[in-house]
Amino acid sequence: MSSDSSPEQPQLEHDSTLRVDKSVSLTIGSDSLLIVDDRPRKSARGCCGLRKSEQTKLPRAISLYNILDVQAEPSNLTITYAESSSKEDVAVKTLHYSVSDKESPTVEGWANKLISASYGDVPRTRRLKILINPFGGQGKAQALYQKQAAPIFAAAGCKLDVQTTEHQGHAIEIAEKLDVNAYDAIVCCSGDGLPYEVFNGLGKRSNAREALAKLPVALLPCGSGNAMTWSCFGTGSVSVAALAVVKGLRTPLDLMSISQKGTRTLSFLSSSFGIVAESDLGTDNIRWMGAQRFTYGYLARVMSNRVWPCDLAIKVDIDDKEAIKQHYAEYTNREPDPMADLHRIEAAEKSPALPELKYGTVSDELPQDWQVVPGEKMGNFYAGNMAIVTKDANFFPASLPNDGFMDIITVDGTISRLTSLGMISEVATGAFFHRPEVSLRKATAFRLVPHQKEGYISIDGESIPFEAFQVEIHPGLGTVLSKSGNRYEVDGPM
Repeated sequence: MSSDSSPEQPQLEHDSTLRVDKSVSLTIGSDSLLIVDDRPRKSARGCCGLRKSEQTKLPRAISLYNILDVQAEPSNLTITYAESSSKEDVAVKTLHYSVSDKESPTVEGWANKLISASYGDVPRTRRLKILINPFGGQGKAQALYQKQAAPIFAAAGCKLDVQTTEHQGHAIEIAEKLDVNAYDAIVCCSGDGLPYEVFNGLGKRSNAREALAKLPVALLPCGSGNAMTWSCFGTGSVSVAALAVVKGLRTPLDLMSISQKGTRTLSFLSSSFGIVAESDLGTDNIRWMGAQRFTYGYLARVMSNRVWPCDLAIKVDIDDKEAIKQHYAEYTNREPDPMADLHRIEAAEKSPALPELKYGTVSDELPQDWQVVPGEKMGNFYAGNMAIVTKDANFFPASLPNDGFMDIITVDGTISRLTSLGMISEVATGAFFHRPEVSLRKATAFRLVPHQKEGYISIDGESIPFEAFQVEIHPGLGTVLSKSGNRYEVDGPM
């Protein structure tokens, strides 16, 4: 949209409204920019092929969240924003209005007010370390970044340091050596595998706790699952996720330590054993199918009606579904502490090393207050730290970014095929939560010992040795960017 060649002098009718033309007003609302344009416009050809003019009032609203930049130059006011370009994606658009030299200071003041309202406490021109995995998912990460994300970041004035990973584990090496004070976020163009590597790279540093508190990790969805993007941003679109990176809020994230035969790694997403692990890692050869490979793998294994026997012990904190729902409601309704993130960083600077294991390792004696869960007929063991594990798979609707708990699901493997199929169809709606066959616990640790000699254990979608492992949670150890700042992009347990 452009203004007439000879506009009226811009003026502020009140603090939030700018009139840039006799018939054009721009008003900053609580959550949107309202544009009222009453200028004459040419209509389509009328009778006998002649054109006619008509007065057309075209009010429109642009969400403040979508506004990327505002520039008040000596002769122009330019507003850059993200607008829907398809059902799922957004693209960069601009509005231009002419400004006289005399009125430039007035327009500049209004522009500063608009950009301040659009960003709030989120820093402008974020410094982003971009990591692109050219091998992940369907191998389209580079193209997706250039086409859908780069224009959003450029329009927002972000300062970019782009690097392509060259081999598995490369992101671990990069994150371990990165100057965490030089960036406002590290953004992975990949599936969930690259964030897993980044968290573990930060965790290998001598100042691991400090690095994990200071540097948020975000994901542009270029892989198969993209759980971090779905949970934190509520989208599978690279362009919408890029906008969320620009406008996202720093959010503390619980991380989990995985101990196994003298090794310790970090997890941000999930641990699975049984049908989910088999459906994930057992379908690695059909990654070309994208997220549908998980559904295919699940259906194939449901038909075999298998069990995966194990020994299982859990440090249970809440095991009643109604109590879990109450916990979720109380957590999401509480008033945020604006100083909490700063205090967390200060504490990490004073004690920068990775926290010690509260419950020891898988080789230590089992704590007496842990609940032993029968595992001879285990069909599915799934411990989650994010709500959505892939598109339409809201396995953990009660999961929260930093409530200090992981959500653990166990399902008997001897239930009927029909029941299993019915359960998986209810994951997207959240009705899965209430199924009587689904046992749900909020916990701070667990230990699982497989009985079989071969199989799959999945940690954040990555395979680890098929042997005993122990997991414990560390409240608020990591940091991500999210839309809300305190919850995932789901409705929560119904």
